[in-house]
Amino acid sequence: MSDRDVQLAREFLDALAVAAATGEAEAVYPLLAPDVDWSAPQLALRGVEQVRERMAWLPTRENLDVEFGEPDLTDLGSGRVVSDVHEVYRVKATGDLAYERERRIELTIRDGVITRYEMRFTGS
Repeated sequence: MSDRDVQLAREFLDALAVAAATGEAEAVYPLLAPDVDWSAPQLALRGVEQVRERMAWLPTRENLDVEFGEPDLTDLGSGRVVSDVHEVYRVKATGDLAYERERRIELTIRDGVITRYEMRFTGS
C-alpha cells in the first residue's frame, strides 16, 4: 500500500469536493498530470487544459447544497486508488433532503500526479 498515493488521492478528493460545493476548482489542477485522462458519464477529456475549460460543469447549485461523506479509499497498488463516495443533496432554503447518490472514483497516480480520473454512479 502506497501511503503517498492514498494521501494524494485524499487531497485531490477534498479539493474536488470543495470545487463541487463552491465552484472554486483552482486547487484541483496542480494535482493533475498535464495529459490527464478525465472520464465521467457523458464526458471524456484529455489534458488539464480541457479539464480546466470544462470545470464550468461544476457550478454551485443555486437551490441545493451538497455534502460528501468521508471517502472510502482503497489502494489497489500500482498507483491505482479507488474511492466510494456518498453524496447528499439538500434544499438550501429548508435543509430538506433532495436526493442522495453513490459514486465510485478510480484514480491512477504516476510521479506524484493524477494521470487518470474515472467517475461513475453506483447503487440506486
